[in-house]
Amino acid sequence: MEIDISSIVEGYARGYFLMGDDNGNLSWYTSRQRTLIPLDSRFCYPKSLRPILNQNIFSVAIDRDFVAVCEGCADRETTWICDELKEVYLALHRAGWAHSFETWQGEQLAGGILGIAIGGAFIGESMFYRISNGSKVAMVKLVEHLRQKKYVLFDAQLQNPHLERFGSYIVSPREYQTLLRLALARPRSFK
Repeated sequence: MEIDISSIVEGYARGYFLMGDDNGNLSWYTSRQRTLIPLDSRFCYPKSLRPILNQNIFSVAIDRDFVAVCEGCADRETTWICDELKEVYLALHRAGWAHSFETWQGEQLAGGILGIAIGGAFIGESMFYRISNGSKVAMVKLVEHLRQKKYVLFDAQLQNPHLERFGSYIVSPREYQTLLRLALARPRSFK
């Protein structure tokens, strides 16, 4: 399969995202409502996570094991991350667009978030955990990282109860496009 990196990046820059269907075919999607993770004071996390963050049980890494994070995100009963999409993510990663934000407990991968960084936008594709709270700590630390790097937008694509616990909110397609244009006009380094 030949992967056209520039076309894929352009698709994400226009507000679309890739998903695989049950047959492993990739298609572009968009949503009538877009879910964002706040990068300002609206960001919150469950109080039960505070002691875990204070104890520094997990270390954080960027792109230490991108392939393992990709596999972890795809390893679920129902997934949109088919083999072809994994190849796309790996190609985007090699080209510097896709990244994994990981939590580790010693030498064991505890959890992580897979996403695509374009300009000042981080487009979260998926997250997973292998050790309890691994993905939650990754979320908190990723928001801190994006704030430090002065990112404008953290796109989580689709709302779910887990993301709501972090203060996620929904915007209209029009508002999303405005925020995305603003973010794309402010290039940032992810690492």
